[in-house]
Amino acid sequence: MNNPIVIVGSYNQDLAWNCTNFPQPGETIFGSFATGPGGKGSNQAVAAARTGVGTTFVGAVGKDVFGEAVKVFYENEGLEYQLIEYDDIPTGNAGIFVSSSGENEIIVALGANLAFKSEDVREETLSRAEIVVCQNEIDLGTTCDVLRRARASGAVSVLNPAPMISDFRSDYLKDVDILIPNETEFAELIKALHSDTMAGFESSEIHDLPEDRLHELCQSTAVPTVILTLGSKGCFVSTQDGYKTIPGCSGIEVVDTTGAGDAFVGGFASGMVQFNKEIYKAASYANAVAALSVTKPGTAPSMPHKEKIDKFIN
Repeated sequence: MNNPIVIVGSYNQDLAWNCTNFPQPGETIFGSFATGPGGKGSNQAVAAARTGVGTTFVGAVGKDVFGEAVKVFYENEGLEYQLIEYDDIPTGNAGIFVSSSGENEIIVALGANLAFKSEDVREETLSRAEIVVCQNEIDLGTTCDVLRRARASGAVSVLNPAPMISDFRSDYLKDVDILIPNETEFAELIKALHSDTMAGFESSEIHDLPEDRLHELCQSTAVPTVILTLGSKGCFVSTQDGYKTIPGCSGIEVVDTTGAGDAFVGGFASGMVQFNKEIYKAASYANAVAALSVTKPGTAPSMPHKEKIDKFIN
């Protein structure tokens, strides 16, 4: 299948506990439990596929119950997948705590994701893609090489630098066309890239910056387009030609914010295909997908379908 969106990245089985407040050190509390498919790469692929645009997910799992279950899930979703399976490495998993206010805390054991290599991604898969998306939940060398190959094949290369690593270097971005960080990731990125002048920069400062200064910081990454997600406030889009803040969606009842960032990235990839790579339209569409995702619990299960997105936008 010639799918225009290819998402290369992580699959993790989500193990989620809902509680009133997060436990303090040494404290035991009661809550409710649910499990389901997760991982940033997989979540983004589900988000993109549910918009109705052909999507392929490429990743790795272990030969265990979690690895078997996700294949059934993808087939039920109608999501094309290419999975490397390991006999002696477990499927990645994530422990997620969600409070009654919708905030979350997450611990991830990456397992098979870290064994995944660039050569595991088929050349024909990349050569047919319009958009190739990666994150930071697989081996960083693998991610960088996939982005290099994607750009060389003529696709738009997109990096969601999540989770952000402390020793991030500028050369990791040399093959990135579009960078999509959240506020925390952006602050860490700026500190890593400009340790001599911006070592004290914090995410709390972002909303106080004039737009032209924020644009200047975005362009200092040397990535042509940076889309900074701002939670309920929407996103800030910085391109080589200019910048624009796209407001968030109003009237949203927040249930669980866990998958919102992944919903945005998957929605953006879809928007790039639907709107002929018009960045601002794609980002606005991504805002809507992310907004709808927080109205339901979970990560992949919360990703909205095309019908609901279209109705919400219209």
